[in-house]
Amino acid sequence: MGFIDDIKDRYKSGNIVEKLIYINIAIFIFTLLTSVFQDLYKGEINWVVTWFSLDDNFTSLLTKPWTIITYGFLHADFLHILLNLITLYFVGNLFIEYFTQKQLLTFYLLGTILGGALFILSHNYFPLFQNQSSILVGASAGISAIFIGITTYIPNYQLKIRFIGFVKLWYLGAIWVGLDILALSGGNAGGHFAHLGGALFGFLYVNGAANKEIKIFDKLANLFSTKKKPLKTVYKSPKKTVKTNKDNSLNQQQIDAILDKISKSGYDTLTKEEKEFLFKQGR
Repeated sequence: MGFIDDIKDRYKSGNIVEKLIYINIAIFIFTLLTSVFQDLYKGEINWVVTWFSLDDNFTSLLTKPWTIITYGFLHADFLHILLNLITLYFVGNLFIEYFTQKQLLTFYLLGTILGGALFILSHNYFPLFQNQSSILVGASAGISAIFIGITTYIPNYQLKIRFIGFVKLWYLGAIWVGLDILALSGGNAGGHFAHLGGALFGFLYVNGAANKEIKIFDKLANLFSTKKKPLKTVYKSPKKTVKTNKDNSLNQQQIDAILDKISKSGYDTLTKEEKEFLFKQGR
């Protein structure tokens, strides 16, 4: 029981990225075990895949509406889950340096939903894709939302890649999306449509939040906000209002200066005071 207890402790103490990784691994192992038992009894299709993967027709979605989310926690094979979770680990931990953990979960789930919706639409309204795979599994749509979301927020952030050197984040994001676009002509076009759906959500959400133009996700974002709303008051002092506005203006100027420094030189170049200030503002 020591190993199980250790896993439980790691899960409880882990951040949202680690929790998602543990959940995906647990579901993958459970799916493998059910496949083994089903093979012993000569079953044709794994019941976990049958009930929790996303089918390409609307009728199935009406009878199993949970599949628009649950497919994002299933994986086809070991390589599939390995590549997805490695990507989730690196981009997810970068994401929560600038956003909250609840916001990361929002990106993962809503990216999965929008990706699933595009998968269904592609199979029903694009004749070229109607003879391809009829079910969808994988966390790629949710991960794409996280990846493109943080890329949109800090496009000039530089990552150090072994044997290559420093590479701007938007280069990697462009390659990520470009590969999915090129793969639309292949045998898994519906799956790559799902990836693009997640990427689209990440881009629209962050771009809208930055420019205050796209407000389609505002109410949903507020549900996951960690900031407490101020209490309503009947009387307000004009002097206090002016002071508050000045404080907010100074804070925003400091935030803008720090973000500009990050976009040019990377997060690691910040001083300890700047990191603490940015952390406090994000709480």
